[in-house]
Amino acid sequence: MKRVWNIPNPAIYCLSSFDVKGGQNFNICSYVSVVSLKPKLYMVAIEQNSKTHSNLIENPFSILQILSLNNISLIKKLGKKSGWKYDKLSALKKQNILQLWNGKNIIKNSCGIIFLKKNKEIKTTGDHTLFIFEILKSTTINENNILTLNKLIEEKIIL
Repeated sequence: MKRVWNIPNPAIYCLSSFDVKGGQNFNICSYVSVVSLKPKLYMVAIEQNSKTHSNLIENPFSILQILSLNNISLIKKLGKKSGWKYDKLSALKKQNILQLWNGKNIIKNSCGIIFLKKNKEIKTTGDHTLFIFEILKSTTINENNILTLNKLIEEKIIL
């Protein structure tokens, strides 16, 4: 049986963050939730000491992408490798997996794109920091074919 926190079947996201020099990192996220409609706010839990965490401290803007089943091959590359040691942007460019959205690199075949601005940072006693973001712009691309936690478990990519 699954652990209780793995019973829900959330969508899998990729959070693209930027450092102050304009470098871009990509991080797989599943601890993501809408927390307010007025104003529109998202909460994303990010592992402390990660490149994404550092980028979010330096630069308040990021792009959250809802991944599709077509993106499943990216999970190990973007979620299991550290942005401190591995240039994810270069790797994605070499594989021709990126496209431009409002002048920024995003992953092709995503189901949705959300441009975010950091509103608040909440440190926890755990290994993740909660970041609350204001939604600045969003685009729905496809409401079907969403990559989920259960699919990653079925394919033995996680757990």
